[in-house]
Amino acid sequence: MSATQEIDLTGLKCPMPIVRLSKLMKQLDAGQEIAAVANDPAFCLDVEAWCNKTGHELIQINQTDERLTAVIRKKHEGK
Repeated sequence: MSATQEIDLTGLKCPMPIVRLSKLMKQLDAGQEIAAVANDPAFCLDVEAWCNKTGHELIQINQTDERLTAVIRKKHEGK
């Protein structure tokens, strides 16, 4: 299943990538996926910690050069 949306977070520094991602995630339906693209070196650890805290599922993280792409699936309500 491919991500239903993509958010470009490049150029943003901590904590703004997670703030923007969190805001958009609230607009998605449970089970939908989003691909978040960032270039902040802290994003990899931040998005993993954020998913652990919120219950959203981190599907994968890919790094190419200085770009990090995280695919996240919104949690189902009640989980």
